[in-house]
Amino acid sequence: MLLFLIAYLAGALTIVSPCILPVLPFVLSRAGQPFTRSILPMLVGMIVTFAGVATLAAVGGGWAVHANEIGRYAAIALITGFGVTLLSPRIAAVVTRPAVALGSRLSQQAIGKKGSVGTSFLLGVATGLLWAPCAGPILGLVLTGAALQGANVQTTLLLTAYAAGAATSLAIAVLAGEKVFSAMKRSLGVGERLRQGLGIAVLVGVTAIALGLDTGLLSRLSYASNAGIEQSLLDKLHGSSGVAKPGGNAMQLAANDARKGYQSDLPVLGRLQSLDGAVEWLNSKPLTAEELRGKVVLVDFWTYSCINCIRTIPYVRAWAEKYRDQGLVVIGVHSPEFAFEKRIDNVRQAIDKFQIGYPVAIDNNFKIWRSFANNYWPAHYFIDAKGQIRHTQFGEGDYEQSEQVIQDLLAEAAGSKKADAATVAPDAKGAEAAPDLARLQSGESYIGYLRVANFISPEGVRADAARDYTVGKPDLNEWGLTGKWTVGGEQASLDQAGGGITYRFSARDLHLVLGPGADGKKVRFQVKVDGVAPGADHGSDIDADGNGTVSETRLYQLVRQSGEVRERTFEIRFLDPGVEAFVFTFG
Repeated sequence: MLLFLIAYLAGALTIVSPCILPVLPFVLSRAGQPFTRSILPMLVGMIVTFAGVATLAAVGGGWAVHANEIGRYAAIALITGFGVTLLSPRIAAVVTRPAVALGSRLSQQAIGKKGSVGTSFLLGVATGLLWAPCAGPILGLVLTGAALQGANVQTTLLLTAYAAGAATSLAIAVLAGEKVFSAMKRSLGVGERLRQGLGIAVLVGVTAIALGLDTGLLSRLSYASNAGIEQSLLDKLHGSSGVAKPGGNAMQLAANDARKGYQSDLPVLGRLQSLDGAVEWLNSKPLTAEELRGKVVLVDFWTYSCINCIRTIPYVRAWAEKYRDQGLVVIGVHSPEFAFEKRIDNVRQAIDKFQIGYPVAIDNNFKIWRSFANNYWPAHYFIDAKGQIRHTQFGEGDYEQSEQVIQDLLAEAAGSKKADAATVAPDAKGAEAAPDLARLQSGESYIGYLRVANFISPEGVRADAARDYTVGKPDLNEWGLTGKWTVGGEQASLDQAGGGITYRFSARDLHLVLGPGADGKKVRFQVKVDGVAPGADHGSDIDADGNGTVSETRLYQLVRQSGEVRERTFEIRFLDPGVEAFVFTFG
């Protein structure tokens, strides 16, 4: 229920974001009309269409993307016709009589004329097809959950809650502006000029959407304005989400099991969930909740190409080593985000690389993930010696507090409060180093078409088909492909040597998840920053001249700015074909 609430609130926040601007004229054209016959049907059409299309885009594969493209083209044509009729019904009738017939019906409701519920709903459907909402942390969480768990009722309801939040704020805006519109229409001659002004605004909005400005410049501005607010919502409200609450029996068991002596004041949030369902265990035999009774347990949900998970590993590894003899058991639950992370040999290589010695459960079917009702990478669940969840940490950070929780639960298990111990301070290097959040202005960018954003190659994405791409000069957080690529749902695959990727970013670190492709052959590449070799700004996976090799599918650190962090243009060119590119991350 809590996740539905924050999804609704996040949707409501879109009213203050620049990315909502292109659809505002469509909605404001309903001002002054009956709420139940005109405004409400349009908003309902918008909610239903967005929820359905977003669900299909997340889980439906290439066919859903193609269907949505066709729907967007039809919606653009419909809204354009609507805008033309607002400008001048006479011109519309002469120039494009057949094409704008439906638009003319819709325009009868604009500026003082009544229309049907059906036409308002249809206009809402068109708006829903065109609306590209601001992809902040909360919508990203919902879409990630859809991709992980497949089509289900919860996914669609969460997306509906998000769209309903946006529709609520839009409805308030329309109702608030109704008095202004009414006053303007009472003035002599202003009604017609108001109609024409709305027509111009509609055409400007649909042009911005057709040119991709809603997912480019406007979405970048929106991310900057909304991401912090959304993240604070998650930080404040998710403390109890995703954790099974104990029932009466569990509470009674906790009371019966209570030790004499020191008792921590940490709350009881739930019980250790089943660890059954792992397809394999690494570094250990299969573990069960029952045999872990008497131990303090840290369950760490991670996946090996996730930069946020990578940056937590030095701390988790240090805790496992420091507190092992005091009764701490660390269990890594590897729940893959991408298909390549399901390959157990890949996970083994990652475990060796990260020097992980604690047990790792391979959760390829997300059974453990679902038993915890988890929603995050990384996610830490701290369990006491009685099998009760006492603390959670979602996302990286708060390491000192997490270690103090471990110390507290170990003291409780021993029955006596121990003196406060110093916390670990790992010497993290490369991609494991903490991010420079103060100067971070670029966010995660997926390359596969299911979650692509801010893509500026003029050819547009062609799903699951080879295409030659070009790219000009991207603005901040925009990117494009060059050369012949096939863009799949999760990744883009290079079909001919010489192709590349260009990204305009502002961050200390730039990472890119890359793989050698199906044949497993190594792929050589060269990186340039602002058109020259990176020099001292090279990442840990390339040299100062920008040379590197993709030998396995993982995250590669390609840029680490050694001096002033500023806006830069990153270019990578692959000297061999076959490479697969998945996602950009920054730090």
